[in-house]
Amino acid sequence: MTDPIDGAALLDEIERFHRRFNLFPREAAYAAVALWDAHAHLFDCFDSTPRLAFLSPEPGSGKSRALEICETLTPRPLMTVNPSAPALFRVVSADDGRPTILIDEIDTIYGPKANGNEELRAFLNSGYRRGASSLRCVGDGSNQTATLFPSFCAVAVAGLGALPDTILTRSVIVRMRKRAPNESVEPYRQRIHEKEGHALRDRLAEWADQVRDAVTDAWPTLPDGISDRPADVWEPLLAVAEAAGGTWPERARQACVELVASAKDGDPASVGVQLLTDLRDKVFQGTDRMPTAAILGVLLALDDAPWGDMNGRPMTNRTLAKMLGEYVTADNKPIKPRSIRTSSGVPKGYYAEDLADAWSRYCPPPTWAAATSATSATPQVTGGAAVADTSDVADTTATPLLAIARTA
Repeated sequence: MTDPIDGAALLDEIERFHRRFNLFPREAAYAAVALWDAHAHLFDCFDSTPRLAFLSPEPGSGKSRALEICETLTPRPLMTVNPSAPALFRVVSADDGRPTILIDEIDTIYGPKANGNEELRAFLNSGYRRGASSLRCVGDGSNQTATLFPSFCAVAVAGLGALPDTILTRSVIVRMRKRAPNESVEPYRQRIHEKEGHALRDRLAEWADQVRDAVTDAWPTLPDGISDRPADVWEPLLAVAEAAGGTWPERARQACVELVASAKDGDPASVGVQLLTDLRDKVFQGTDRMPTAAILGVLLALDDAPWGDMNGRPMTNRTLAKMLGEYVTADNKPIKPRSIRTSSGVPKGYYAEDLADAWSRYCPPPTWAAATSATSATPQVTGGAAVADTSDVADTTATPLLAIARTA
């Protein structure tokens, strides 16, 4: 019987190996990638296997190098570019064991100039879950047999831009960037350093065999607020961290919280949440109704928000209505503009009571404090806009924004 391997010390070595050749933008990424490497030796113990995605807006950001280092550390690695789904189905179902699939230049498949590949996306999506398989016909002409091809395996990808949402939500995302002039990494030489990586890989495989039973039965403690798909993504990595011990369980949870939060930046859901939050904290601020023109006036005046440049154009009443229409009121009806009676007419606008349920469900706690709450504020209608009495509002920076609403 072999001596027990110190899992924490081994993961420390894996992390140091990555640090020699990879410059990740976040410290949390080093922990996450080291855990992903280890999980690839144990993926069949879990109900799901997270995809690892190295993405960047520009070439020369170290994505391919990160994938190469993972290749040296994972079991049965298969590095490929522009693979076909049928080929991957056959590789995964081969008798010599499930490979770790590493796909470089995935932007050639899903980038803005590519046509996409729905069959490959189906493979990547379905293979995230244990027991996943696809039904295909095998044979020639009329002599064909329906055959199930398994797709459950560990996958890492690298590419420019973004990926389809269905893949991103199943991924640990590391957003790479070009090195600054004062940043450097050790040059990677395959003839020299691949052997070092393989030595670590073999020790990882040995350690994985020692902890396999414990990991299979593990129910790691998830950080507060991590649920649903992020929980599926991170549970295997947290289980590996707990099996390793040392500082890794705490580091894994910190990495989980940080990378889950960063993955939401810029996605459609988070933009919607930002809109709801800006409406609550910077537009309505206790007002019970506001015309659309007044709302847009305030939103477009926010320097730190995207509303002035939505795909090259400022937000319009149509854009606002479309985004808010994705959410519903307390009685489960889509949020829509309604007529607001003012001294100068009956413009269309929005009521705080229609937004209240979405605010409570999606928005973080308010960062501004007001002595007068939305339920007790008495609105005053001036120049077509309903504006609450803001004399007691603690955040005085709201005054110029509300002045816009008054003059709209």
